[in-house]
Order: sequence, then structure tokens, then C-alpha cells
Amino acid sequence: MAARSNSLTALFQVAAGIAALCVMDALVKYLALRHGAPLTTLGRYASGTVIALMVWHWQGRPGLAPGGLKAHLLRGALIALMALSFFWAITQLSLSLALTLAFVGPLLVPPLAALFLKEPMQPRFVVAGLIGFVGVLVAAGGVPDLAGTRLLAVLAAVGAALLYGLAALVLRARAAADGATVITLMGALVPALLLSPALLPALQGDVALGWTDLALMAALGLIGNIGVQLLARGYVHLEAQVSAVMEFSGLPWAALLGWLCFDEAVSPATLLGAAIIAGACIWAARAPQRAGPAF
Repeated sequence: MAARSNSLTALFQVAAGIAALCVMDALVKYLALRHGAPLTTLGRYASGTVIALMVWHWQGRPGLAPGGLKAHLLRGALIALMALSFFWAITQLSLSLALTLAFVGPLLVPPLAALFLKEPMQPRFVVAGLIGFVGVLVAAGGVPDLAGTRLLAVLAAVGAALLYGLAALVLRARAAADGATVITLMGALVPALLLSPALLPALQGDVALGWTDLALMAALGLIGNIGVQLLARGYVHLEAQVSAVMEFSGLPWAALLGWLCFDEAVSPATLLGAAIIAGACIWAARAPQRAGPAF
């Protein structure tokens, strides 16, 4: 009974974390359209580092578990590349479409979990991945003038999904050992250090940041850290392939925020593509384990 309660709490934590990150994406799009994706991405992780350091100090300055530094450096590099790719993509595409294209990420989690975490993987995950890829093609087919910059934006969103899947695996591997506080701190500090050259244009006066912009960047760090904390706590009690299905709760949030903040319409192709991908993931997660031999 206790295990079931823990799983239910974990599901709510993951869902709330995803909602928080969707709000963060809307703020990112607003700032990236004004100041570019690199500086906005740096602002998100620099402010996140400051907030995470305060929480880390308040919680007694917990340390990394043995063997954790290399894993967190790898995860930080993956996060920096993922964020740059996705944050640039959402300046070129609607929030709902960019998130739909990124939904391919959860389909990559089961094979990656089997490879790195030794979780059993059934052949249905391969089939689900192929179906999900069809969903990506359907969603991308709804992009007007799919060429040039918009084609690059689609590829960037899909590439970010792959990086997200890898980063999620590292997160889950370290969640129980290091705890949410250390994971949140390292997940902000390492990307901030890697992205620090993006600050040069502002230091040279080429980019003017007002107090409102700085306040919004601080909000990015706060909201992003809350989302990561919730995800880290939820992942401890969920299998990677189960938590991956929860990612689809982000689409209604992205559609609503895109409509309210940027007057973005959700195309039928986006909805159809999202439905195909979601259906593939839900089928893969709910199919019985005895459906076939593990790879």
C-alpha cells in the first residue's frame, strides 16, 4: 500500500514538474526573441545556480556521492546543448509544435535505460519508437514552408529530444544517490559555466538588459529549479519508461501558454502527431511484460 502511495505521489510530482517547465519555456521564448537563445539560456542556468546554491546551503550543503562528478559533468554538458537547441527552436516554431517534436525523447528512454541502466526492454519499445517517429513526421508535415530556418528548427527540436533522453537517464541514475538538492545544483551550475561566453555581448554593451529582463531571467531559474526538483523526487519512485509517459502532460500547457502569450494556433497536424506519439508511448508502457523476450 505504501509503495502504491509513493508511486501516486511520484506521478503528481513529475506532472507538476513538467507543468513548471512549460511555464519556463514560455518565459524563455519571450526573452529569446528579445535577446537571443544563448544569452537567455545562460540567464536561466546562472539564476538557477544562485537559487540552487541558497537551497543547497540551507539544506546543510550535502555532498556528491562517490563517482558522481563525472556523471554530473556529462549531464550538465547534455543539458547545455539540449537547452540551446530547444530554446532556439521555440523562437522559430510554436510552443506546442516544438514540444510535440520533442516528445520523441520519451520513446528513446526505454532503449537507453536498457543500455545504461540494464532495465528490461521488450520488442514493443522498438515498434513504439517507429510509430512515434511516424508521429514526428506527421507533426512536422504541418509546418508551413518546411525549409531553411524552419527545417533547422524542426531538426533542433528533435535533436534536443535525444539529448533530453540521455540527460534523463543520467538524472535517474544519480537521483537516489545524490538527492534532488545536489542534482538541481549541478544541473544548473555546469551548464552556466559552459554557457558563460554568451555573456560577452552584454558585457561589451552590444545587448541591453533592463531590470525587467533580469527579473524574468531570475524567474527562469526559480521556476526551472522547482521543475527539476519535482522531477528528481518523482523519478526516484518510477521506472524510466513509466515516467516518460508523463511527458505528454506538457502538450496542453504548451498549447495554452502559446495561445495566451504568443497568439499561437495549434494545427491539426500537431495534434495528430502528438496523438500518435502519445499513443505509442502509452501502449509501450502499459503492455504486459510477458509480451516477448527481453532484448
